Amino acid sequence: MGNILINFDQNLFYKINTVWTTPFLDHNFPWYRDVTMSYPVYLFLLLFVLMNFGWRAWTWIVFVAMNVVITDQLSSSFIKDWVGRLRPCQDPAMVGHVRMLLRQCSGGFSFPSSHAVNHFGAAFFIFFTLRNYLGKWAYIFFVWAATISYGQIYVGVHYPLDVLGGAVIGSIIGYSVANLYNKKIGLPH
Repeated sequence: MGNILINFDQNLFYKINTVWTTPFLDHNFPWYRDVTMSYPVYLFLLLFVLMNFGWRAWTWIVFVAMNVVITDQLSSSFIKDWVGRLRPCQDPAMVGHVRMLLRQCSGGFSFPSSHAVNHFGAAFFIFFTLRNYLGKWAYIFFVWAATISYGQIYVGVHYPLDVLGGAVIGSIIGYSVANLYNKKIGLPH
């Protein structure tokens, strides 16, 4: 079963990274998936909660920070070292099959994708704490997390299962932290 799953993951990676490509994505995914490109999103959210909730926004900001620390540290400092999966761009089995769109292959291990854990954790937290205020626009954060995560496969630094696992882990954390926040504090209705 394990070999079948690994083969499926490697084959799907190859399709996404090498076959299902376009010049538009080749040009845009390397910069889009960079953390600095999300700064406008974070600034918007900060201004949104400050303008709408005043002093009550500080508790939301504290929980956002807690969510970020949990998602990032769990994925980067614990799970990756425990699993120890090589990135496709470092995997000897994938030599000659990876189309690298970044200057260099990221260091460290591959599973789970920290981009996926962090962004899905943020998307779930934002959705479940702000959906009453953002309306249908709250769903855009899932699109944001999914496209950034997909970009990790496209540029050659993660396998699809790294991203899927990261999305699941991040979603569970983001939902859990949002649920704790909503039960203990919550924003005014």
